Amino acid sequence: MAVCGVCFRHCELAEGQIGFCGGRMAKNGRIEAYNYSRITALALDPIEKKPLARFFPGSMILSVGSFGCNLRCPFCQNYEISWSKQAKAFADTAETVSPEELVDLALKTRPKGNIGLAFTYNEPLIGYEFVRDTAKLAHAEGLKNVLVTNGTADLSVLEELRPYIDAMNIDLKGFTDRYYSDVLGGDRQQVMAFIEAAVKFCHVELTTLIVPGENDSEEEMRELSRWVGGLRLPDGSSVPLHISRFFPRFHMQDRKATDVRTVYRLAEVAREHLEYVYTGNC
Repeated sequence: MAVCGVCFRHCELAEGQIGFCGGRMAKNGRIEAYNYSRITALALDPIEKKPLARFFPGSMILSVGSFGCNLRCPFCQNYEISWSKQAKAFADTAETVSPEELVDLALKTRPKGNIGLAFTYNEPLIGYEFVRDTAKLAHAEGLKNVLVTNGTADLSVLEELRPYIDAMNIDLKGFTDRYYSDVLGGDRQQVMAFIEAAVKFCHVELTTLIVPGENDSEEEMRELSRWVGGLRLPDGSSVPLHISRFFPRFHMQDRKATDVRTVYRLAEVAREHLEYVYTGNC
């Protein structure tokens, strides 16, 4: 058996077995990125869509995704490539794109305002080896690298990426262990440790999706924003927080969309402790 060290799950895998995330496999006695170079999504997006509000605003970035995720958010908007059974089908149908080819494509889109690469759509950290190898080449060409992640990874993974990542948007999905463990299948403490380490070396913005009845209380937002307010980016500035509106998706289609007034109210609560608060999906 080989043990995966990417996240808190520490999957023990027999030879040829795929881990919980769907993106890592035991091979030759070690764990490898099963989804390495296998691309399911590619688009040139505004940087604000990541969302990043204070990192090269007005620019574009080439966004790329693979398949697999180590969380099980019941409202996932990309569930086809993240955590559904259908996601495993992408292993055979995904287009293979090498790090060199992806960087070349990013360079070709520079005339369209592209500043680099964003690793997003599925959870990029479960395939951190591809992110690392590609981002290293991208940096050598003067491109920026952005990571859009749930932050559910060991700090050893972050150290592998540290020299090459310029900015991150990290989901801080809520501020209770119950919500993380019972609803999302995650570990809040690991995410918080990841955020605390990430803010020390690159630009970081956080996103909290407000789900009615789950993480929409003023008390929770006050605690969350107080904690975020204690963090500082490398330049000494505060960490921006994006508060987003939930829409019914996937296994939460029976829920109502978050009331816009709730999003705005929670944003005001967050501003008690934070300098930069943005609302989304409103």
